[in-house]
This record gives sequence, C-alpha cells and structure tokens, in this order.
Amino acid sequence: MLLSTRYGSHTLGAELVFRTCTLCEAGCGLAFEVEGGRVVSARPDLYDPFSKGHVCPKGIALPALHDDPDRLRQPLRRTGPDAFEPIGWGEAIALAGERFRAIRAAHGGDALAVYLGNPIVHNHGALLMRHGLLRALGTRNSYSASSQDTAPRFAASHYLYGNVLSIPIPDVDRTEYLLCLGANPLVSNGSFLTAPDMRGRLRRIRERGGRVVVVDPRRSETAERADEHVSIRPGTDAAFLLAVAGEIVASGSSDRAFLERECAGWEALEPLLARFTPESVAAFTGVDAGTTRRIANEFASARRAVCYSRVGVCNTRHGTLASFATDVVNLVCGRLGAEGGALFSTPALDLPALAMRFGGSGHGRWRSRVRGLPETAGDLPAAALAEEIETPGEGQVRGFLCFAGNPVLSTPNGPRLARALSRLDFMVSIDFYLNETSRHADLVLPPAGPLAEEHVELFFANVAVRNVARVSPPVVDRAPGERYDWEILLALARELGGGPTGIRWLDKIWNLGARFGRDWTPRSTLTLAYRFGPHGRGLRPFGRGLTWKRVAASVHGLDLGELETGHRRRVFHRDGRVHLDGRPLLDAMRELGDEIATPPSAEELLLVGRRQVRTNNSWMHNVPAMVSGRERCLLLVNPEDAARAGIHADGEALLESRVHTGPVSVKLTDEIRAGVVSLPHGWGHATAAPWQKVAGAHPGVSANDWTDSTVVESVVGQSVLNGVPVRLRPLATAASDSN
Repeated sequence: MLLSTRYGSHTLGAELVFRTCTLCEAGCGLAFEVEGGRVVSARPDLYDPFSKGHVCPKGIALPALHDDPDRLRQPLRRTGPDAFEPIGWGEAIALAGERFRAIRAAHGGDALAVYLGNPIVHNHGALLMRHGLLRALGTRNSYSASSQDTAPRFAASHYLYGNVLSIPIPDVDRTEYLLCLGANPLVSNGSFLTAPDMRGRLRRIRERGGRVVVVDPRRSETAERADEHVSIRPGTDAAFLLAVAGEIVASGSSDRAFLERECAGWEALEPLLARFTPESVAAFTGVDAGTTRRIANEFASARRAVCYSRVGVCNTRHGTLASFATDVVNLVCGRLGAEGGALFSTPALDLPALAMRFGGSGHGRWRSRVRGLPETAGDLPAAALAEEIETPGEGQVRGFLCFAGNPVLSTPNGPRLARALSRLDFMVSIDFYLNETSRHADLVLPPAGPLAEEHVELFFANVAVRNVARVSPPVVDRAPGERYDWEILLALARELGGGPTGIRWLDKIWNLGARFGRDWTPRSTLTLAYRFGPHGRGLRPFGRGLTWKRVAASVHGLDLGELETGHRRRVFHRDGRVHLDGRPLLDAMRELGDEIATPPSAEELLLVGRRQVRTNNSWMHNVPAMVSGRERCLLLVNPEDAARAGIHADGEALLESRVHTGPVSVKLTDEIRAGVVSLPHGWGHATAAPWQKVAGAHPGVSANDWTDSTVVESVVGQSVLNGVPVRLRPLATAASDSN
C-alpha cells in the first residue's frame, strides 16, 4: 500500500511502502521511500507493532540486494563448463519437465531429489507450494536447510508434543531468569525465538531484577552482556542440561504435581536422569559441578524462569537430545505454559495445524537408501545427499532441483558435494545468483527480486514472542518477464503432472480453473487460513475476527497480544499429555550416559561455527555494505592453543580435519575457550567470483569444507557442524612438510 505522509525526515508527499523484512527470523518492519519505481531509501518502521523501530543492517541493505547488477533477471541454460546462455521461460519450464520426466520414467521417482534452502521459510508462496512440488516430483529424496540446524528441534517436538512444529518459545518479555545455550540472540535476533531488538529485551530482564546466564564455548555478543557466561565444551550441552534437570529432581525442587498431571513417561525418564549429576558430567562438559548445581538451584528457585537453546546445540552429535533436555529442564519445574516460562504462540495462521493436515509431522517414516538415515518433518539429512548421487543402484539420484539453496557451502564436505553435482544427469537451480551450487546446474531459473512480491509471515509467526499479523505489499513492481518463486514451482509441478496442493482431486480443480482465469495463488489459501485460524472470523460476515482484507488494510500490522499461558492447545498426542518416553530419545540418553565416562583428550581442538549480524548464510556477501570494513571470515583461536601450535600472531595458518586441509586467517583472542576454534559459516566464494564480483573480492573460506558428512547426529542423522576435530599448524611448517 502506498502512502503519502510525513514520516521521520520525509516531507509531505513522499511515497512510502511499509513492509516486513524477509532476511532473518526477526521480521522487523521497514519503511521504503519509492520514487519512479525505485527504492531510494530504507529505514525502520517506527509504528510496526512488533519491531517498534528496530532493524539490523541486513534490512537496510534490502534495496541493494534487489538492485544488485549481478542478480539474474532471466533463465539461463548451460552451454559448456561455466558457460550459460539466456533461454525463454516457456522453453526452460518445458525442458525441465521433459528431462525430469525422462529420469523418473527410466529410474523411478526416487532418482529425483530436491533441496530447499533457508529462504523458503521466509516465502509464504513457496512454502505453500512445498507439498505440491514434492508430490509432483514423486520422490522421497527431499533435503533442506532445516536438516542442517533444526531437525533435532523438530524431532524433539514430535516426540514430546506430537507435532514437529509445536515449539515452545521463551517468554523473554516476562521471564526473570533466562538460561541460554547455543544461541546468540543479540546477533540473530532470536532463532525459533522471533524477537526484534533482543538487546533491549535482554536488558529489560536485568532491569526488572532478573538474570541472564549464557552457556557457550565463546564469549559471544550475548554472553558479553549477560549476568554470567559459562564456558562449555562443544557438543556436551545435552549432558549439562540433563545434569541440571537431574539436580532439580534430586534436590526435591521439581514440580511433581505438574509432571504427574501433564506428562506421560516420567517413570521411564526419571531413572535415566539420575545418571546425569553435576559431578558425573563435569569432566565431559568442562563445567565444574559447583557451577552446574548452582545454576540448577537458581533456575528452580526463580519465580519465572525459562531454558532456551538453539543452533549451537542442534548441530552437534547429541543435538536432538539437547533440544529434548532443554524442554525437560522447563518441564521438571512446571514452566511449560507458565508466564515467564516456555509458551506457545497463538498465530493468525496456524502452521502446526496445517502441518498435521498435509503430513508434515513425523520422524523416521522412511530412510535414506545408502546409509539408512531417517527423515524428519519430510526431509532426509543433507549429509546423505552426496552419497545418494555417487552410489550406483536402484534409487540413485540422477536429477536434482535446488530451490534457493547453496548446499555446496552449507552442507558438510562441500568439495565432495560439488564433485557429486557435476555427475548428475540433469540439475535445475531456482536462484537469482550464479553461486557455488547453481554453477553446476543445467538450468537456472531466477525469481523476481525480493521487494517485488507480496509477503506474509507464515512460518516465524509460530515462534514469535508476541502474536502479530501483517500482510506486506510489494515495494516495487516486478520487471516484465519476471516470475515469483511460487509461480516457477507451480509451473514445474504442472509439467510433472501435479498441482499447487499435492491433493489430486483438488489439484484437478485448480488446474481446470487455470484455463478459465481462476488459478491458484498463495492468497487464495491464506484467505481461508486467516478466516479459520485462531483469531479468524470464520463464516461470520461481520465481526472482530481476522480476514485477509482486515490484515492487509492495517498498514503497519495488527497486534494480537502477548503470548497466552497454557500448553494443551499445542499438544497433539491423543491422550493430550506431553510424552517423555520417546524411544529414540531414551536410547540416546543411554548412549550419552556411556560417553560421559570418557574425558576429552588434553590435545583436543574442536571447530565450531559463528553467526554474524551482516551475514544471512551465504547470500548477502555480494552487497557491498555487508562486506565492507575489516575482514570477518576469521578463525578465532585461544592464545594457549595458538602457542601450542607454534602460532604467535594473527595471520595465516593451516587448518586440517579428516576431510580437508586448507589455509585460514587467524585471530588470537581469549573470547574463545581453549581447545576450541571458531569459523563463521557462509563464506567461500572463490568459485562464484566470475558471476558475483563483490563476493568474489571477499571470498573467505567455507567452514563446511572441514566438516565430515560421514559423522552425523545420534537421533536424526543431521550434519555435525559444531565440535569437529581439527588440527592447527603454521603455514611455514606445512610448506616445509610438503617439500
């Protein structure tokens, strides 16, 4: 919606469009000034009911991303190694359909595979097309970015609550004690904790007399501003959390009445929990028993307390168990559904309910062909993708569709995956860049720019710290010939004999309607979803309930209120109780119980990742403002480890793992725990330099070149990206060894 109004320093008559940012989970409100069909400025929306004027540098850079001269504007067809030519949309879609159908006819549906990148969760149209696309392809070989960092959370929720999308959210706006592990919300603005201005929110916890405790191998930006930073050995969060829960139970501080009334399976969990004590896990975690016991007692005695964990605990060897243990800490104190504890949102668009209808909730319903790794929420672990392409036999992947993803940089052992992609019979990338992955495609189909499409926050409203509803209009018109993501997916689905929903009879109706000018659009689905969602008007023609029109008419969005207490509306088990005895989780506890008896080696050096505020995975590095200033692709090394490796100053060094050896830029700092080194993810742009000039001038290295696709998480089989064993050496020593 275009407005002419006074806004900040704008004069009367300035043309403004208000829109939600789509670059990270925070979903901050932005105000764009538009002149002549181009964005001339971007600033925070001071009247957004959720972000209230907060925005990070990525949001301000959206116009630069949209106008990037290196962004693709038309489909490309491969003509040779790293050579492409333009092709028309009709010819491109027909070619993709023809080649995929031929592969499927010759080798079966599972000879096709799809990878869905992180941007799909910020794109309501593409997200709504997911089910229809997979049904049209006819494959179970679906992989996604979520199998890199969220599958453990999904699986834990599946076993606990009966739905992968039932994810409790820390009630940070009312809590008085926040125990935070594996997360850096000051940089991420939350992760499965959609919360703009986490800096302000954490400050207010302390201002009301509360306490923030951060457990992390690195003294992160969040840890710097917390009341306490507890340094922990990577990959041991599950043991620490189980010891905290075990201490709460052993001290008599647990809420037995809550456990008996609301939970099933406590009798199976309790004896296993007793094995994890502050003393038994101390050598394993690197956290002394006294600290663990004190934190447990502080948490149990706080009037309002909540435990929260995220990516840093998810992508470790025991990520699912750590996610489960996070909820167990909240459950043993009766903090699930309690004000200031762990709550569930009440979104206008009820995605968990939709997931149940479209079969998206589950774990282990099928497994990968080569290694037998389990699916979670409909996706197989991306760690299996390369081997599924490489390994001959029935079901070998020969055709590949990559949507808005760059798995060569974001999945383990990227060089191996790059080699595998070059062996495919046919590959299509839906991407507006030629990058490290799409350069291997036979067809590249670029969607319209990020500011040219209507936007509705479908996914992250389900994990937001406040209930809001917003419909964002396009900021600018799309260029002639451009197509939205969902239009590309829909065209491909129809070429393969499917439609928008993946429900055969309904797709027939929509496909017939398309011939008469009444085609499916994302809005057609969301119009119904608003009406029949938790805040909807239903069939009533009038009233206060939500409709699409009412939400869209609110320029800045609608505030639907704070998180509600209670939890039963998000428990989908038939008995209505939280289940604590999921067999894979209890088996993982037994495995970890044996592992904690083995102390780490004194020579151990473990690689962990790092998030940066100006980086959105791998695809913001071609925007000059996002890469300006000092180098940020640096390996953080504790001075003790550097001295032991013979490195005495910042500079270049050699980093080795089982799968890769390569140079890195090193920064010596005591912010990282001894025995741990940290490298940010998303870099490594040397091979994309011919097509992305800015990124190519700031290539860095890919952290996932050093990760190992053969080592996977214990329950869901996802990649282990934190706690990777490595060795550090001076470059001079490496050079002399090679002579």
